Amino acid sequence: MLNDNKYYPPSFFKKFAQTESKHWWFKSRNKILLHSIENYIGDFDNFLEVGCGTGFVLNGINIKYPNAKLTGAEFFEEGLIYARERVPNANFIQLDATQMTNCNKYNVIGAFDVIGHIKEDQLVIDNFFNGLKDKGNVIITVPQHKFMWSIVDEYALHERRYSRNEIIQKLKKSGFKIKYVTSFVSLLFPLMWVSRKIGSKKEKFDPMREFEMNPIINLLFEVIMKFEFFLLKLGINFPFGGSLLIIGQK
Repeated sequence: MLNDNKYYPPSFFKKFAQTESKHWWFKSRNKILLHSIENYIGDFDNFLEVGCGTGFVLNGINIKYPNAKLTGAEFFEEGLIYARERVPNANFIQLDATQMTNCNKYNVIGAFDVIGHIKEDQLVIDNFFNGLKDKGNVIITVPQHKFMWSIVDEYALHERRYSRNEIIQKLKKSGFKIKYVTSFVSLLFPLMWVSRKIGSKKEKFDPMREFEMNPIINLLFEVIMKFEFFLLKLGINFPFGGSLLIIGQK
């Protein structure tokens, strides 16, 4: 499976661990996730993150909700090496999301840019539904807009990019009631389109380029995302953007 792909070897987790805390995209997504959890989910006793990677998101949740019992699940053991260091008080397991068997166990399940990598995404969403307690919540982010498909998605091992209606219908099919949906990375979307459609020639593309940004550009993008975050907090719901966030309740 993923371990055999030359474009996304497990060794990339080392690069993620070194980059996430400085990179505009990871930092901005964390702010949006934590705000959405606080405003649309509230307090919880336990939280499962599926596809926790190096634990960057889970660490943010741990800081915000220090009394919650946290579990991080990851397909790659290589990611868990860094996650255990980052969030030593959390429980970590190696997991294939298509084979989840827990039922009625968690208050919240999160999967952040995970299900877009999995061919059997409906099965995984069904597993999330079964794994939640009654009135439990799922929070998911996915890459958005099928017309944005590019070599970047191929190197990232995406199976698909989603339309808003597609992901909503998949959650509803599993039994979820939709509580909140918004796009994000919206103000930077035109630049993202240019980068994907013009700047990504397969013979020249370097998959690490997106992590090795010029510090000034990284800071500029972070400032733009801070303004977008301000607008989101005001209640503005963006209809388009590079990514989509959705919260559903069992």
